[in-house]
Amino acid sequence: MDFSALNEALAFKSYDKVADICDSLMFQAASEGVSFQEDWPYAIHLIGHIYINDINSARFLWKKIPLSVKESQPEVSAAWKIGQRLWIKDYASVHEAIREFIWSPQCQGIMTAFSEMYTKRMFELLQSAYSTISIQDTALFLGMNEDDAKNYVVQHGWTVDPASRMLTVKKQTVVNEQKLDHSKLQRLTEYVFHLEH
Repeated sequence: MDFSALNEALAFKSYDKVADICDSLMFQAASEGVSFQEDWPYAIHLIGHIYINDINSARFLWKKIPLSVKESQPEVSAAWKIGQRLWIKDYASVHEAIREFIWSPQCQGIMTAFSEMYTKRMFELLQSAYSTISIQDTALFLGMNEDDAKNYVVQHGWTVDPASRMLTVKKQTVVNEQKLDHSKLQRLTEYVFHLEH
């Protein structure tokens, strides 16, 4: 089986393409009747789906993985453990699941990128959902110790109340540009004119 496209995507850090490449290769192998189950890069395939936040596809892939592979390749189970945390929306323990396994060199790059992206995603979630939040809860969601979490959010403009150990969230300013469409303005003018006369 030719994994050159997959290896190239991993080498160039095109992690958002990994799941599609693996899916295509799997469909190709299945349509050609090639036996691939024992040699398939299931961990990378699972992580590829998790990376693009396609937890449904990761779940269905997990169900298709032979039991012998699940038992003989601990990295596959470790990747699915992250998927499980996301599936049950236990967002705070995702970082724990990432850190508790020593990833192979092939998976290390995509896992590091996922971890950073996930931290950013959780930060944006906290920013949109809270006006104040405790340092402890922030650290839990960002997968950091309390000092690192505090420093991270302060760099993004949040403020700290040392007495209550609470953080005040700095909301993102949303800029909505409305483009003036002359045809819509013309129709509105004609409609108002029609109503008046």
